[in-house]
Amino acid sequence: MATFTTRAVAQPLQNADELINSVETFIFDCDGVIWKGDKLIEGVPETLDMLRAKGKRLVFVTNNSTKSRKQYGKKFETLGLNVNEEEIFASSFAAAAYLKSIDFPKDKKVYVIGEDGILKELELAGYQYLGGPEDGGKKIELKPGFLMEHDEDVGAVVVGFDRYFNYYKVQYGTLCIRENPGCLFIATNRDAVTHLTDAQEWAGGGSMVGAISGSTQREPLVVGKPSTFMMDYLANKFGISKSQICMVGDRLDTDILFGQNGGCKTLLVLSGVTSLTMLQSPNNSIQPDFYTNKISDFLSLKAAAV
Repeated sequence: MATFTTRAVAQPLQNADELINSVETFIFDCDGVIWKGDKLIEGVPETLDMLRAKGKRLVFVTNNSTKSRKQYGKKFETLGLNVNEEEIFASSFAAAAYLKSIDFPKDKKVYVIGEDGILKELELAGYQYLGGPEDGGKKIELKPGFLMEHDEDVGAVVVGFDRYFNYYKVQYGTLCIRENPGCLFIATNRDAVTHLTDAQEWAGGGSMVGAISGSTQREPLVVGKPSTFMMDYLANKFGISKSQICMVGDRLDTDILFGQNGGCKTLLVLSGVTSLTMLQSPNNSIQPDFYTNKISDFLSLKAAAV
């Protein structure tokens, strides 16, 4: 039986300098690449310093929408990393940037199923919002004849990871999408799982998005990885050609696919969720250009002396 593969099998990274010299920008995922939970991965500061010394542009892109860019900046700082807010792109920021890119009317409101990061980014972009964590404690009393009111000025529902997800939010978001003419349904990401603790995988933002998709029978517009929105935004903002970018991540279905969808070089690191067994499984169709154990391999994998 013939098998069809769209890409060559991923190669172990053997000559880091060759890859580094072939691009001008590195985009890094954060969790599983730079840190794990609240712990910095070994060798990261030295690696980032070396890349900056070589004149490379560094950008950090995360699907986690619970924090704003400013809050992520603080996390980098706490971990002792010198990263500028302008270099950080979280999916919370992507949601606000997308609304700006389509000239979303300022007199319309955004209903948020998600956490503080999305609210902060919408506020910075000058949008009116409602929902978020404060709706986490709201309950619906289902008495006979009860009709739930919703704000008819809501023009977009943004759904991200939400630890305070409940039936009130599902119904409110559903009413806005189904009953407000032209209401947008935007997802920060559709990640199936996330790593809230290092003991196990936890249901990710995709579970919240899936609930709203199920009730509205609508597919969301996704602004986080692997959608190309953030890649297009970055390329335009910094004036970078996508062939001059290397995407570095630990997830095949978000990070590597994001890089491939954007026409970039891709490097998978095995310091996060993907193991070598998963990469080489016959069931996996996503093959990065290269793979390596962790980003500090950039420091040790030099060209072999001839």
